[in-house]
Amino acid sequence: MKKWATFDRFDFLVYLLNYPAVIIANYLIFGPTYFQNKSLFIGSTLIVNIWAALIFVGLTTWMKYMRFRFGGPDQFGQRLLYSMLMYVGVMETTIPIVFWIYGQFGYPYKPEIIPWIMMIGFVTNVISAGCHEAIFTYNQLRESTRREYQLKQLHMQQQMDVLKQQVNPHFLFNSLNSLLTLIGESPQQAEVFTEELSSVYRYVLRANEQDLTDLATELDFINSYTHLLRTRYGAGFDLIIQVDQRFRTYQLPPLTLQLLVENAVKHNVVMKNKPLTIEIQTDELANLHVRNNIQKKKQSVVSNGVGLTNILAKYEMLGQPRPSVREETGQFVVALPLIPS
Repeated sequence: MKKWATFDRFDFLVYLLNYPAVIIANYLIFGPTYFQNKSLFIGSTLIVNIWAALIFVGLTTWMKYMRFRFGGPDQFGQRLLYSMLMYVGVMETTIPIVFWIYGQFGYPYKPEIIPWIMMIGFVTNVISAGCHEAIFTYNQLRESTRREYQLKQLHMQQQMDVLKQQVNPHFLFNSLNSLLTLIGESPQQAEVFTEELSSVYRYVLRANEQDLTDLATELDFINSYTHLLRTRYGAGFDLIIQVDQRFRTYQLPPLTLQLLVENAVKHNVVMKNKPLTIEIQTDELANLHVRNNIQKKKQSVVSNGVGLTNILAKYEMLGQPRPSVREETGQFVVALPLIPS
């Protein structure tokens, strides 16, 4: 059997919904005698059930073929028109045959009742067609919604992968620049810096395998990353962490803190006599505030926008509230909504 011709439970439910019309039709044909004459009841019910079953299989198969032939959302009119034409043609042909069979068995009926029985058959098939079409349209909509959701998820994952890949070369480029500076100034410090860089970069590679990480893990990493910055800037850089223990299991996109710290270092003067201080704090609403004092470099810094843009895009794709970015009383503040685990 072809796939489009497969029957399902909804087809049988529609048949059961319309089945009372079969008994009602027989009652109209024979009157009270239908229930009073046992032989008439059994014989005519058997005949009409066989007829109804054949009609059900035939018309439902035709309706399914119409779905297969005209299955597009914009082909509803064609699908319904051809289905109804077939329904009317079949009913006009088969109902007289049923009456002829009744006559062959000597069952009493009045010929003037035939138009009413045809009307019942027509109404029943309209209801049947409506139910089938409603179910088909609903399944189409559900499947369309499912595909749209899957495509959206795939698109979001692809975007997330692109953002993750942006972090690797960006982070490595800046770190190598720092290492290049240290090689000339202090080879011993450069060696320690290389070891720290290796440790930090292993975390960067692992972080790119997941969309979220817990705050405790991110803080451990940022402490290691801070060693690299202190190696280069010494007393010119300071990091203060004040995080409520209850939020350490909350989550955020990996490398978020690293991007913010790196962004602060990139755009501000970092000197012993003008230290850059970065504070990481939580509030009662499960927001993580990352703030730094503003002391912009005199020479403008070329920025490709990877840092903040990357963070905002990740939160958006994860369906989370958007982080806020603001300046207040000489400080640059980014508030990150922490995500319950």
